[in-house]
Amino acid sequence: MSSQAARLYILLSIAAALITMGLKFGAYQLTYSVGLFSDVAESSVNLIAALAAFGALTVAAQPPDKEHTFGHSKAEYFSSGLEGLLILVAAISIAITAIPRLMDPQPIAELELGLGLSIIASLVNAGVAWILLRAGKRLRSITLRADAQHLLTDVWTSVGVVAGLIIVKLTGWLILDPIMALLVAVHIVLVAIKLIRETIAGLMDSALPESDQAVIRATLTAYQAQGIVFHALRTRVAGARNFVSFHVLVPGNWTVQKGHELCDTLEQSIMTALPGTHVMTHLEPIEDPVSWEDAELDRSHHP
Repeated sequence: MSSQAARLYILLSIAAALITMGLKFGAYQLTYSVGLFSDVAESSVNLIAALAAFGALTVAAQPPDKEHTFGHSKAEYFSSGLEGLLILVAAISIAITAIPRLMDPQPIAELELGLGLSIIASLVNAGVAWILLRAGKRLRSITLRADAQHLLTDVWTSVGVVAGLIIVKLTGWLILDPIMALLVAVHIVLVAIKLIRETIAGLMDSALPESDQAVIRATLTAYQAQGIVFHALRTRVAGARNFVSFHVLVPGNWTVQKGHELCDTLEQSIMTALPGTHVMTHLEPIEDPVSWEDAELDRSHHP
């Protein structure tokens, strides 16, 4: 359900990319500023990335099947990784365009109108980024968060470019235009590296954040006073879904029904506290030495 909702937000991102790309291309055509060209390149990447995100979320929304019994939620990581790579491509294209201008600065025409179009495009991006960031946190979607971060990068790109062009207008220092473009390129490279690292971490089945693990441990601690022991706690994140597994050790004279009801209660408690979590428990008799042989599997203190 969360992937389906996320796709609606990505459609908003696609619409925003089309609008801002048109506005910024118009600004570049008016001014031929290499700084504004960097803005156009960034918006072009936004459009491609939003289309890729929509495709990834479409795959992630598919239910589990015979080949993918845990679902398709990891498809989101392909989108965030692609977005990081596309940002790097944008940075390279900006640098290729800006470096020759360092050697031969060019005058900028129709600066006021070009800046006006760029500012309007930035306001559109800022509004959409704010919406996507909130939705990404609520839906636990790395794709929406990545797209929002990319749009925010675009906003800061535009702020830097506009500030540089205003200084050019006031001082006549034409070389500031390519310098600002190169600074923008460096900034978005750093954003791209962050996105790629987050994607790799997700594909490597990283554990839940320590704050989420603390919620799980607090839920289990409430039952330890009853003589119940827990170990082999393991967690992983896969896109918008969390997976948690642990062993539940209870007195051997418990009935199967009583143990089953306890496990159901524990699973529901954790899923309520951490929406989007799939919990798997394994019931064992506490008196059996074999039950303790897998205690080393416990990763509750190793995020």
